[in-house]
Amino acid sequence: MPPVVLVAHGSRDPRAAGATRALARAVEAARPGGVVLPSWLDHTEPGPTAVLRELAAAGHRDVVLVPLLLTAAYHRRVDVPAAVAAARETAPDLTVRVTDVLGPVAGAVDDALLAALRRRLAEATPGGYDALVLAAAGTRDPRARGSVGRVAAALGEALHVPVRVSYASAAPPAAGPAVARLRAGGARRVAVAAYFLAPGLFHDAVVAAAREAGAVAVAAPLTDVPDLAELVLRRVGSAG
Repeated sequence: MPPVVLVAHGSRDPRAAGATRALARAVEAARPGGVVLPSWLDHTEPGPTAVLRELAAAGHRDVVLVPLLLTAAYHRRVDVPAAVAAARETAPDLTVRVTDVLGPVAGAVDDALLAALRRRLAEATPGGYDALVLAAAGTRDPRARGSVGRVAAALGEALHVPVRVSYASAAPPAAGPAVARLRAGGARRVAVAAYFLAPGLFHDAVVAAAREAGAVAVAAPLTDVPDLAELVLRRVGSAG
């Protein structure tokens, strides 16, 4: 059984690193005898290159690397391959199988991702809702925004409510205006689904803005939802 390396974006907020470590423990617990190690692209050590080099030095020749990313934007297309290439400069015999991101793949939204979003919403909104905002971190990549839109569409179809996308950075609309627009259109109970893998400043900003705009609830990030560990395991399994 090859070791698994999880690669998170990284954050200055220490809660994010703690959440990633907890996810690594949950995935490892579901793989008896397997090793699951966290790493971060920025702000937190160790980085994926260092972890891969350590595994190679310990004698491993095959590793599965899972990007803890919700879109296949710059970090997946550039940063992750660069980290793998840097590790293989000193460990040329190391095979690193990089999985798909946790968001949609070839336009398909994994049912485990939808289950994670729905579970968080159920925890946050016992009184129900008649419209949703799917709040994401944000990206300038139009393909990545399209991926977020597909998740919003799938969530709306599953829950039979209108869903608008909002972004915490890089692209409009922000969470507050998205909530306000739904309320102006007649929605009385607007909730916010958090398309975030870990807590941090972006999620905090979404909570504040959405509540100020009249949202009845904002769901927590996804990291410690059991369905997310299942999704990671599926990505590992798909690596062969």
